[in-house]
Order: sequence, then C-alpha cells, then structure tokens
Amino acid sequence: MNGHFGKRDAEGNRSFSAGDGWGRAASVAAACAFIVFAAAFALHASVLSAQAKGAQIYTSTLSDVGAGGYDVVAFFREGKPVKGDAKFTHGWRGATWRFSSASYRNAFVADPASFAPAYGGHCSWAAAQGYKASGDPLQWRIVDGRLFLNYNAEIKARWEGNIPGFIASGDQNWTTLAEK
Repeated sequence: MNGHFGKRDAEGNRSFSAGDGWGRAASVAAACAFIVFAAAFALHASVLSAQAKGAQIYTSTLSDVGAGGYDVVAFFREGKPVKGDAKFTHGWRGATWRFSSASYRNAFVADPASFAPAYGGHCSWAAAQGYKASGDPLQWRIVDGRLFLNYNAEIKARWEGNIPGFIASGDQNWTTLAEK
C-alpha cells in the first residue's frame, strides 16, 4: 500500500482499488458490516416473532420480561408498583414475569390471568383507539379486579376521563389487536 492512502487522480481526488490493498479491505469491512446488520435484524425479528406467539404480552425490545420487571401481584396486594426480583420468576405466555417474593410468584402461578395486566400489558388507551403501544407499569390502575397500564401520565389522564367506555372499546378491539 506504499505508505499512502489510495491513489490520486489528475484532480487530486483519492481512489482506492483492489490492486492497492484498500479496495479489498473496504469490501471485507462492508461485508462484515452487512453480516452483523443481518444477524441483528434476524435476532430482532425472532424476538418479535416469539413475542407475537406469546399471546401478545408486551415486553421491551430484545427482552422477554413482562410488565417491565414489576411484580404484577404487588399491584393488587400492596397497591403500588414494586420491582420484581430475578430470583423469583415464572414463564407465562412467552414472557418472564418477575416477583418480589416467592409467595407472590406462587400466587401468580396459581392464577396468572387474575394478575396479568389487561391487553398483555400494552397501553389501555391505545387499545381503546385500535392500536398497540407500550404500557408503563408506573401508569397503572386496577378497575373491577383488572390491572390496566397506560403509555404515560398524560395518556393515563385521558383514559381516566372515560374508563368504562375505554375499557369496553379496548376489550372489543383487543380481540383483533391480539393477533397483530
């Protein structure tokens, strides 16, 4: 490679070719970058596919943890969000659920449908509007024994403006949304 970067043409622009060693290095680097990108895309697609098969439980990208790692039983028993502990987990519907204690995990295992968030933990207001959005475990409310999550405080306030209507719409829409 003669100690310089590429060859200059008559106008002073540099060019690289396989003959000077730089063209080949650039081709190899581009091929490696493409392989890394393709592998990352395939991994992301497989995660999304696994989530889709898991009864549409919301988990963040490249994670399988339900409810953002919060203990869904604690919402009912303590009336507040409590972070779960990786020592107390249970797999259900394609997601890993974390709990703050073995007794809360056991309660979930005995009856997961009673504790799991409505709409798989997706935003309740969005479900009522006919689409999916992430649910934030810090924006929650229990209504008639069901745990509802919303995207953020502003969206939760909108949802609270007509809870019965939004739950009815969300329940109706979810039958179709759950398949998407």
